[in-house]
Amino acid sequence: MTDALFVVSEEGYWGEECVEPLETLTEAGVEITVATPSGDPPVVDERSLDPEQVGEETAEHVREVAETDERLNDPIPAAQADAEGYDAVVFPGGHGTEWDINQDKHARQLLRDIVEDDGKALVVCHAVGMLGFARDSHGAFIVNGRDVTGFPNEWEEDIVDEADRMPDGRKLPYWVEDEVKEAGGNWDAELESETSVTVDGDLITARGPGSSSAAADTLLEELDN
Repeated sequence: MTDALFVVSEEGYWGEECVEPLETLTEAGVEITVATPSGDPPVVDERSLDPEQVGEETAEHVREVAETDERLNDPIPAAQADAEGYDAVVFPGGHGTEWDINQDKHARQLLRDIVEDDGKALVVCHAVGMLGFARDSHGAFIVNGRDVTGFPNEWEEDIVDEADRMPDGRKLPYWVEDEVKEAGGNWDAELESETSVTVDGDLITARGPGSSSAAADTLLEELDN
């Protein structure tokens, strides 16, 4: 049995980036546990449920899964999770990760432990910002010298205002691309490509919602290797 842990934001995860890998791995027979920083149920970003943003079919499906999936609605606290018990740890994206997942010491420890223990880490979209803060057991940035993709500055410019405020009024504390580059990551969001998924050793990164399906398939391929 293959086991995966999903670490999901309580401040606003992007629906498709969680649901697509969740269902793909489930269909492949992977046993999934969900964790959040506090152990409260994760909160889906309302924009990812907006038919005008994501299409009516995706919006309806994501809402249904978010409301009914028992794993999502009964998570464990990240502090209680041990990477040794999992073959992979998945970090879905969403702007909300900037306020909790990426800054949470237990989430960052799970990332470090799964990578150093030869497991697989899939980090998606804004959750890639965690790589700007996560360090290995020697104190070096995990992303230093690694090839990665993630949510690009070019896309962020279309969302925040001149004061880096989100449409809901919250101020974005940092831009993912900037932080990852500062930590030594080799950044390429492949803006000319329809999807962007990058594999560097045991670290898999994905650019955004449109890459969610490819990211899930890539993780399954890597788990089979």
